[in-house]
Formats: sequence, C-alpha cells, structure tokens
Amino acid sequence: MTRIIAGAAAMTRLRVPARGTRPTSDKVREALFSGLEASFEFEDARVLDLYAGSGALGLEALSRGAESLVVVERSRQAVEALRANIAAVQQRINAPARMAAESVQHFLRAAAGEFDLVFIDPPYELDNAAVTDDLELLLPLLSPDALVVVERDARSGEFTLPAGLTLWRQRSYGETVLFFVEVQPNENN
Repeated sequence: MTRIIAGAAAMTRLRVPARGTRPTSDKVREALFSGLEASFEFEDARVLDLYAGSGALGLEALSRGAESLVVVERSRQAVEALRANIAAVQQRINAPARMAAESVQHFLRAAAGEFDLVFIDPPYELDNAAVTDDLELLLPLLSPDALVVVERDARSGEFTLPAGLTLWRQRSYGETVLFFVEVQPNENN
C-alpha cells in the first residue's frame, strides 16, 4: 500500500498502476522527505513531478505545504491512477494540482513558469543521456533556489549535469540512489 506519509493529507491511500511504473518505496520516500524537511521550505514551493507514476512524490510535497503541483506522466494506466490520487489528496487540502498527460520532453519544451522543487523519477531503463537531456530542458524553468531530486537505480551510474546545475549531495538506499541537484549560483551577482 502506498500512502501519503505526513502533512495535511497524511495516511491518504494512493492508487498505484498495476504495471509500467516503479513506485518509490516508503523507506526511500521517508528518508527523502526527512532530509528535505531539514533543508527545504515546502511552504509556497511550486513543485514539478516528472515521470510521476502514482504521483506519490509530488503529492507528498503538496501535503507538506507546497503551494502548487504539476505532475507529468504519459502512461495511460498511471494517468488514471494519478487522477484518482490527486482527487483523494485534494479532499484533504486546498492546493492546486495539475496533470499533464504527455511525455516529459514534450512538456518541458512547452512549459512556462518557475519551479522550486522538482522530482525526476524516470524508468530505470531510461539511459543517462536522456536524464541529462531532461535536466537541460528543465534548467530554464527552475527558480534561482530550486532543488531537483533525481532517483536512479544504483547500477545506472552517474549522469552528466548540464552547465548551470551542480550536485549538492547524493544518498544511497539499497538499489536506489537519490541525487540532489541545485542551480549553480551566478557568479556575476
């Protein structure tokens, strides 16, 4: 059972697509959000959840006080689960959540606005070059203090960060590795 861990929508059960996604384990989500709470302010954060699957990561941030959420997922089964999960969480909190049922690359090429917290949890079989491409497309959409969390399989190796982004920290949880990426400070300011 996947559920919201904490915040205004705590204990809300989330639907998980029968196949085609790999939900982040409760253990990893708990560690991720525990670490984020120590260094990130959820209140007023604009959150983007790419390769959202069930939406558990983005919805957890919304439950913890984020201002808004956009989830991006193209799998038909996942989109159905996402609609139900957004509705379930919005029964408990009044914060906007929007779903884009399209590919991540298509969304990023057309998107506008700024995001403060971004989750990228692609299928593990997606190669590192595609992750780097996603980060390059994402960069113009990030606020100056944005944090990007990339989840990968430990066997995937490291991806290349495009210019303008820097690795803040990296944490391993069994077969899962979380990369915390920040916008590189502009040295002209």
